[in-house]
Amino acid sequence: MYEQLLNLDPVKINFSRGGMDLINIVLAFVMYGVALGIKPSMFKEVFKKPKSVILGFVCQTILLPALTFCLVIAFNNMITPMVAMGMILVAACPGGNISNFMTQLSKGNSELSVTLTAISTSISPITTPTNFALWGGLYVKYLNNHASNALQVLHIDIFDVFTTVFILLGIPLALGLLTSHYFPKFAEKLKKPMQIFSILFFIAMVVLSFSNNLQLFLKYIWYVFFIVLIHNALALLTGFGTASIFKLSYKDKKTLTIETGIQNSGLGLVLLFNPKIFPPDLMNGGMLFITAWWGIWHIISGLIVSTIFSHSKKTKNEAVAQC
Repeated sequence: MYEQLLNLDPVKINFSRGGMDLINIVLAFVMYGVALGIKPSMFKEVFKKPKSVILGFVCQTILLPALTFCLVIAFNNMITPMVAMGMILVAACPGGNISNFMTQLSKGNSELSVTLTAISTSISPITTPTNFALWGGLYVKYLNNHASNALQVLHIDIFDVFTTVFILLGIPLALGLLTSHYFPKFAEKLKKPMQIFSILFFIAMVVLSFSNNLQLFLKYIWYVFFIVLIHNALALLTGFGTASIFKLSYKDKKTLTIETGIQNSGLGLVLLFNPKIFPPDLMNGGMLFITAWWGIWHIISGLIVSTIFSHSKKTKNEAVAQC
């Protein structure tokens, strides 16, 4: 398996400057759409009932990156360094914006979902580069057993990551919050179309990115599939397990499960395509494949988990109790 995955690293996916600018603009537009569902009043709940929010924050920004590192250690002899770094990069990204849609589908706590998405996305200019540098640095230092030469270039400039994430997330979020505050009716009409657009945009970006390497992608998809399957299952179980240990309501359990299992891997791809962060001569095909497939798979797994949750007996009992 290790030798097979190593064949992914030489894959080169090149974008023109115009193409990269277009992706950045569209992703910023997607982040703007996320902010349309965020109202400043929602943050008041953090202070009134902070338990679920704090646990969700811990799951997304602390537990998932740390447990991902443990998973990388467990699979160290079976996965390549670039695949491992791709897993760490995905775990370092904030929660995905489609988690709010998934939470609504599961009949979870939508307010909690939006609050967690808002918090994780808002602080991602700090948490994403910090987590990637921390856990990626530990991997390079202590588990660099197979391709040390390839990993030396991964000592990236945190300032470049911070700048990129701030421009792509910080500014659009601020604009979205202003729209939501001053033009609430307009913001409400835009929310659902923007969620659908987000999913279609990511799928289109993945297809365009790998169109020149389709045969290679199909050849090695099964190796990547099982790695992402296990990694995503770990993320989902982290949210559900933490919520269960601390005896949160079933509604909040569903929300933490989805929020932890849905990652903004679209941001991960944009970072990978940025030559200032990841040099063009770096053979990081393994990172690209892991990050791209994560973005597709978490949509599938999110829909499956949300559907199971929405039809569970506990959810039906909650609906009866509310009536």
